Amino acid sequence: MSKSSSPIVVSLGGSLVAPKTADGVDTEFVSAFRDVVMEYVDRSQRFVIIVGGGRTARTYVESAEAIDQTMTNEDKDWIGIHATRLNAHLLRTIFRTVAHPRVNDNPHDYAEFLHCKEPVVIGSGWRPGFSTDFDAVVLGHNLGADTVINLSNIDSVYDHDPRTHADARRYTQLRWDDYRALIGPEWSPGMHAPFDPIAAQFAQEHAMRVCMVDGTDLSQFRAYLDGADWRGTLIGATDTRYATDDE
Repeated sequence: MSKSSSPIVVSLGGSLVAPKTADGVDTEFVSAFRDVVMEYVDRSQRFVIIVGGGRTARTYVESAEAIDQTMTNEDKDWIGIHATRLNAHLLRTIFRTVAHPRVNDNPHDYAEFLHCKEPVVIGSGWRPGFSTDFDAVVLGHNLGADTVINLSNIDSVYDHDPRTHADARRYTQLRWDDYRALIGPEWSPGMHAPFDPIAAQFAQEHAMRVCMVDGTDLSQFRAYLDGADWRGTLIGATDTRYATDDE
């Protein structure tokens, strides 16, 4: 996987793999996601997929909190990181015929993945204080990509939570300054920001773009891969103003 052949980098939300509405792994979604990726691997496309912890992480963090209320954020982070590694090993196993045999658990340790012959690289969480969004932009940057697809259970970035604000405005594109003003600078374990602020800062500093795509509708993922119109939010647009559905 050389820098001359830039991979498609996917920050795969753990909430899609292990959603709170399912008892364990959503095998229907994971199977469908695998089918899409394999279709494009067959077309000689390369992928880097970094997966989050989802319900598995939250269940274990909440269980630990119920037993010991003095846990630090670092303690919570480590539990979440190991949940991402479990999900990553699941993905590496189901992609075993095309995936690099080692899960990347440090986005700064990328030499063997830069030149690997396998078309799929699976990544997990790294260390406390950093989300898998951060791992995705760092590993993607190190492997020569300038764009990350954030595949999650939200369809776009909004100015307010659309579940509780009927008048929430949906953004089709945002400059990094505008996005970072929306979410603020702080990150904490289990934060529900569309794309974490530390990852956003890194992406802005390295002129990367992030495409927020609704992972519950894999036809949108296909549309992006095909270069067709897709529904979501492009963060890192260079326009002089942001765009909304109202425009």
